[in-house]
Amino acid sequence: MAIQIRFFASLRERVGHTSLSIDGNGIGSARDVWHAVSDSAPDEEMLVAINKAYADLDRAVQDGDEVAFFPPVTGG
Repeated sequence: MAIQIRFFASLRERVGHTSLSIDGNGIGSARDVWHAVSDSAPDEEMLVAINKAYADLDRAVQDGDEVAFFPPVTGG
């Protein structure tokens, strides 16, 4: 199985993809997912959703999950 990954807004531009699928072997957390697709460290303010529920970077993921990364939201 695989982990489905989606990127939004500036993060989509940063990694160069709208979505990807990666092998879930060796992936334990959303942070591991980010490291599998990016050479840069994750922004600790970045928003993460696992299976459409907000989570933190250290939340566990497993095969079949969808992980989405969003830039920090600001308002004003």
